[in-house]
Amino acid sequence: MTGQELAAAIKTPTLEGVQRAMAKIADILPKTPLLPLEVDGATIWCKAEMLQPIGAFKIRGAWHRLSDLNAAERARGVVGVSSGNHAQGVAWAAKKLGIAATIVMPSNAPRMKLEATKALGAEVVLYDRATESRDAVAAGLIAQSGATLVHAFGDPWVIEGQGTAGIEIVEQLADFGVSGPDMIVSCCGGGGLASGLALACPDADIAIVEPEGWDDIIRSLEAGEILPVKNLLYPTYCDALQTPQTYPVNFEILRQRVSKGVSVTTQEVTTAMRVVFEKLHLVVEPGGAVALAAVLAGKIQPKGVTAVTLSGGNVDLDLFAKMLTQAA
Repeated sequence: MTGQELAAAIKTPTLEGVQRAMAKIADILPKTPLLPLEVDGATIWCKAEMLQPIGAFKIRGAWHRLSDLNAAERARGVVGVSSGNHAQGVAWAAKKLGIAATIVMPSNAPRMKLEATKALGAEVVLYDRATESRDAVAAGLIAQSGATLVHAFGDPWVIEGQGTAGIEIVEQLADFGVSGPDMIVSCCGGGGLASGLALACPDADIAIVEPEGWDDIIRSLEAGEILPVKNLLYPTYCDALQTPQTYPVNFEILRQRVSKGVSVTTQEVTTAMRVVFEKLHLVVEPGGAVALAAVLAGKIQPKGVTAVTLSGGNVDLDLFAKMLTQAA
């Protein structure tokens, strides 16, 4: 068991933890919009997390985790592992709190994400996604410095922080005079966001969506045990969702709460990106569009009041233009 999994065993993420995280986050960040979108005559509600200061929901968990560090832990710094969105969340929170941050990122991470992470003042250590373990690289850095690991999804504080998006969804629906949500469709990589949403909205059905070839959580839930991705070289544009396997702390929540899990193709993702651009006038990255892609493709049927996560908008301009052209 890794050090992070041991930490997860010591602290169990809870609804109360999500609510405490929400109070902290409300002090520094405005709510992201909850936007209605008509799909086949039904209204779904899209949580526009690409409008966070770092362009993704990851800022929530990072802030909750780093702001809970004590003085000694802050002095030793933090280490994160990420393809880019969590990297920026940790870097943003670390800069605001005056904490040194080192981020382990894949060498093929999008240029935009690499540059943005460095611009926020974090040190970036690159690894090869196909031949190296990012967790092993991070463990080596932590052994040298005594820094705190801020894992992208397998961290109780991070899970609670991500769940604050669900608290906002409930409050924003109420502002529209709507009770719910009855269902939340969540983008899913390691399961941090989906786990947090499950805690925040205990009465909602939780559906998860992964990219084709990276459907390890779906297969794990079907098997009743954690399974890794079959092929770490499987091509995808959804870099934000390329996680080798989930962690026990996430799996324990998801196995109790997920009612449906599906994977989506690249073409279905490009269609969703184009719909977001044309109908909501926003930019969403491939990994941030998979939940909507599943609804648009008819793979997940909305139930009552349905919310969908648009979880990030950090996409290189040339890739965005290429994918929208393909969706035409």
